[in-house]
Amino acid sequence: MIRSHVLICGGTGCTSGGSVAIGDKLQQELNRLGLAEEIKIVRTGCFGLCALGPVMIVYPEGTFYSRVKVEDVTDIAEEHLLKGRIVERLVYKEHEELDMSQVPALGETNFYKTQLRVALRNCGVIDPENIEEYIAMDGYQALGKVLTEMTPAEVIDVMKASGLRGRGGAGFPTGMKWQFAAANQADQKYVVCNADEGDPGAFMDRSILEGDPHAVLEAMAIAGYAIGASKGYIYVRAEYPIAVSRLQIAIDQAREYGLLGNNIFGTDFCFDCEIRLGAGAFVCGEETALLTSIEGNRGEPRNKPPFPANKGLFGKPTIINNVETLANIPQIFLKGADWFASMGTEDSKGTKVFALGGAINNTGLVEIPLGTTLRHIIYDIGGGIPNGRQFKAVQTGGPSGGCIPASLLDTPIDYGNLTRIGAICRAHLVARFRKGGCDRASLRWRCFPMRF
Repeated sequence: MIRSHVLICGGTGCTSGGSVAIGDKLQQELNRLGLAEEIKIVRTGCFGLCALGPVMIVYPEGTFYSRVKVEDVTDIAEEHLLKGRIVERLVYKEHEELDMSQVPALGETNFYKTQLRVALRNCGVIDPENIEEYIAMDGYQALGKVLTEMTPAEVIDVMKASGLRGRGGAGFPTGMKWQFAAANQADQKYVVCNADEGDPGAFMDRSILEGDPHAVLEAMAIAGYAIGASKGYIYVRAEYPIAVSRLQIAIDQAREYGLLGNNIFGTDFCFDCEIRLGAGAFVCGEETALLTSIEGNRGEPRNKPPFPANKGLFGKPTIINNVETLANIPQIFLKGADWFASMGTEDSKGTKVFALGGAINNTGLVEIPLGTTLRHIIYDIGGGIPNGRQFKAVQTGGPSGGCIPASLLDTPIDYGNLTRIGAICRAHLVARFRKGGCDRASLRWRCFPMRF
């Protein structure tokens, strides 16, 4: 009988720090101590607090061990898992002066307590290579509801009512994009997931694919039903080997369970997905260049119009959504459009995932409601600037983004405000696209506090 679960981060950051070797060593120790039948090791996706990796959490206690090394594993196994004594030197403390009786639960730490996880809800929680764990977290229930209780038009109405806007950069309303594609009649339509995350330091999409790949597949199937598509492509960077591997495992499992393929949930709806690998061309983050690449040609942007919803992949109506956009969709259908629209601002509904990097104490991933201020993200969640140094500026995005100075720290972050303060200049970007010289307005929302 399992009495404890040990969750070990298997995201790219912790993997590069040795988390695979840590898990292997822990299994050896459990075997040696005769605990293999009592303790289950779960290799998860990214927990978010990358600055403290490799990360290990022991449940049911919820003990959060940070910066774990292979040489620490024997102590954890012998002291904590065998004798029930927490290894205090490895426990994460927000302040060194705290004693163990004052250490808050993980969800009550400053980094996590004001986050609201929707797109990241399963990352660091489930084994991404086990479809049954996703199903246990209500996975594929949204798809079942959509296929058995709703018409395609009703699905699109829910998406429009939710207010979900594209998380890849341009912020176009997702429901409207689906509506445009649904209105076009064709013998074949396509759903494309844009996982070509090219901005330096951005790893939001990668972490979702590594930690919760089934959420993306489920959302793509829902989108396919809404617009009348039977085929999906996931265009992902070849530089993301863990994400690619877990995606393929998820696709194979979903097919085996009848959740991709023919007659899903006993209906007439058929939908399947396959992966296409990008070769590291930054321009292929732009949707028309991405489609050209999937077709087997050099990834170059096309003039618009026609837009992909009218004439996209192989000349057929196509919708393109990025990973984070898709990761929100199953929860919208499980909890309702009003639930999603209750978060964020009037202009920008829901939550947004930020990748915090650069000169900030708590590097990693955070997800907060749109409308949260920069000050809260950088100081309350991110822990401020190392060594108490003065904050100068933050960059929101890659080459298409801009630097926001300290004088605007109290700006609520949403699409409208970023445009207003000049962090996005769409007219300038459109002109550059037409010349084929730039990726799209890439609001990757990376937080880079920098010392100039």
